[in-house]
Amino acid sequence: MHKHIVFAELLSLLTKKDRGITVMETHSGRGLYDLTSAEAQKTGEAADGVGKLSLDLDTPYGAAIRAIRARHGETAYPGSPLIASHFLRPQDRQLLMELHPAEGPALKHNMKGTIAEIHQRDGYEGVLAIAPPTPRKGLVLIDPSYEVKTEYDQVADFVPKLTKKWPEASILIWYPILAAGRHEGMIETLAPLSSVRHEVRFHYKEGKGMLGSGLILVNPPFGSEACFEAALTQAGIILKK
Repeated sequence: MHKHIVFAELLSLLTKKDRGITVMETHSGRGLYDLTSAEAQKTGEAADGVGKLSLDLDTPYGAAIRAIRARHGETAYPGSPLIASHFLRPQDRQLLMELHPAEGPALKHNMKGTIAEIHQRDGYEGVLAIAPPTPRKGLVLIDPSYEVKTEYDQVADFVPKLTKKWPEASILIWYPILAAGRHEGMIETLAPLSSVRHEVRFHYKEGKGMLGSGLILVNPPFGSEACFEAALTQAGIILKK
């Protein structure tokens, strides 16, 4: 929820003006999930988090969830591609990268009827190859699984290259907070860039697994500080229900 609430707030902020924007993702996933699926039920985390969502949440995130569930059912949960599609207008552009042989076709299916352009290719290579796109104002979401340790180094190497090639883009990077602290080197490498960092910690993990969620927003647009504050407020409301 941390990542998706901030993402929705940023999209709402960037689409307030008539000027078009481009939204790109390096690791898009399949775009749509079922909270009753065996995969979602396996860890029980969905029930403790997104499973408590209320359709009457009067926020950009709540509006996106409400609209997507109206189309796909009450147990549907959108990934970032469908959340973004809720905010995007005809003058905007959405480019989604997904290399996985199963997730890529699923993404194409789930994004039918939207403005999304689907690219089944390496996300880092694809975004750099297309950048800078038209419209030039934009937002890039970097959300890898980090299952491979070198992913942190890949992000740290990719972001400075992208900022040089596409300086108009804001870049939102998500990372897990683990006991091993593998994210710290990436954060240190990205520190010279103009950015905002925001982290939340989980207290129910007993020191196991993912201990928290982190976001770095490079080249933050004016007013983006409120997007992070909104994440804490909204998550608090959801988890108290």
